[in-house]
Amino acid sequence: MQDFDVIREARELKTQLSYSKNIGFFMGAGSSCALGLPNIAQLTGKIEQELTEPLLGLFKRVKKDLEIKYPSEKISIEDILNQTRRIREITAEREDSNFDGITGIESRQLDVQICRIIYNILTDAEAIADLTVPKRFLSWLSMQNREQSKEIFTTNYDLLIERSLESIRVPYFDGFVGSYEPFFWQESVERFVRKADLTENWIRLWKIHGSLSWFWKKSSSGSHKVVRLGKIEKIEEEKSEIVIYPSKDKYDSSRRQPFLVYFDRLRNYLLSGELLFIFTGYSFLDQHINEIIFNCLRQNNRLSIIVFFYADYEVERLHQIASGYLNLTAFGPTKAIVNGVLGKLNFVEANLKLKENTNTYWDNENGKMLLGDFNHLVNFLVENSGRSGEIEVAVNEN
Repeated sequence: MQDFDVIREARELKTQLSYSKNIGFFMGAGSSCALGLPNIAQLTGKIEQELTEPLLGLFKRVKKDLEIKYPSEKISIEDILNQTRRIREITAEREDSNFDGITGIESRQLDVQICRIIYNILTDAEAIADLTVPKRFLSWLSMQNREQSKEIFTTNYDLLIERSLESIRVPYFDGFVGSYEPFFWQESVERFVRKADLTENWIRLWKIHGSLSWFWKKSSSGSHKVVRLGKIEKIEEEKSEIVIYPSKDKYDSSRRQPFLVYFDRLRNYLLSGELLFIFTGYSFLDQHINEIIFNCLRQNNRLSIIVFFYADYEVERLHQIASGYLNLTAFGPTKAIVNGVLGKLNFVEANLKLKENTNTYWDNENGKMLLGDFNHLVNFLVENSGRSGEIEVAVNEN
């Protein structure tokens, strides 16, 4: 296996961050986990603990059926929700129609209750989460003097980013407009910002798996629209359903927005020209997202993607499907993909320059790169920005 000089790779990364005119980010579940929120396995277990009969029995039935069908996969709450929503669609939510012993009305009740439990679990975790790291990251991003808008795509549906942005008073836009019940406005997502526009330096936040603050509102005609609501005191009393975990089958239904619009935005953004696009906390397990990423890597030779993984096996798994993409680089604790080649990260102290600091990206005691942890990645970005003092002031005064 080839060796990669971790010091040289870190220097190259610093150069790219300094000179790239356009930098975007994709944040997966790992970035929220790094801030203390439960991961998908923990969330699945907590939901099973919180459910009561008869919905608990339905939950176990769906889960067991999926485990039988897909014995090699670890069934998560996302899989269970997706299957539950398939049953809702097949049965048209009718009490006199069932699939695998679950009626349409039961599948709807299970879906609604699972989402309410998710809401309570995550809002409780958010209430005690330390927002210092996301506030530092977003302060760093807002200070970047780039020619293009600053865009964040995320599969996370928690509200840590929104809370952090509002705490440090950084303007952002997520595709919703209005004040009483902000509604999703498709045209605002599809258009790119022109030069000298007031919102040019606003952060764009695209939540491609929904959000705890989004709800399906049903019209008198039976169609749905997505609205964004403020703080909900008691989710059990909210009549509208939370918009999280878009079902794979909903891409062709009346509920396809805003998900399809966000995916189109991701595709168009990655094809927009010169771009440094950074992934953190994403494991490349969503085939729908992967298809967009790899197609754009093929079509745009000015696109450069850098991926930071928490574990080495994620690097190895990505190499199996992405070794042909020379404009994709990935780093794990001890392994990396550079120019399509999988290799080991090698730290040679003799290659250091006088007073060169490696503490922000390398754990010399344990011999591993730190940047797969979102907390360390943010520290690396801030400390190498040349504006760490300004960033700390912005974070601490709010």
